[in-house]
Amino acid sequence: MDELSESRKRANKKWNDASKAKMRTYQLRSQAKKCIREFARKKDDLKELREMIDERLKKILI
Repeated sequence: MDELSESRKRANKKWNDASKAKMRTYQLRSQAKKCIREFARKKDDLKELREMIDERLKKILI
């Protein structure tokens, strides 16, 4: 059952068209995780990311 039915394709397209902001958020979150897992090689890289996250959390939680 590799191929999607026409109704499933239509439903997927409808969701994608209506949820562009959500899709962008999911993509960016995935990229951030990949950056941390695969590309942050130094302790300083991770510390900088942690500082950025902490600053953002402070702004959100106020």
